[in-house]
Amino acid sequence: MIKIKLLPRGKKHQITYRVVVAEDRSKCDGKFIADLGFYTPQTKTLEINQEAFAQWQKNGAQVTEGVDKLLNPDKYPKKIKKVKESKEESQETVEEVKAEETAPVETETEAKTE
Repeated sequence: MIKIKLLPRGKKHQITYRVVVAEDRSKCDGKFIADLGFYTPQTKTLEINQEAFAQWQKNGAQVTEGVDKLLNPDKYPKKIKKVKESKEESQETVEEVKAEETAPVETETEAKTE
């Protein structure tokens, strides 16, 4: 099966990706059939030859999830990070729970005798 996927290039913290057409079983930096464009994550630059891209899709090439996320960002919702409580807030809630546990609780018999 032929896929349109991202091929990593560059140094560790200066990585860029080539958008290529390759066999789905080929290595991530192995042989490819056609080069369609590039993506640079540092500058968020995406350049793809739209005519060649459309032609390969017409011929049956499947788009990988990574390329699809770049082309259709609205299709994939952004992840929401959970906000951690600060130590002070968590200690206050622990103290409140302890205060509730140690508070004297009236039972029904005590309430009736009074």
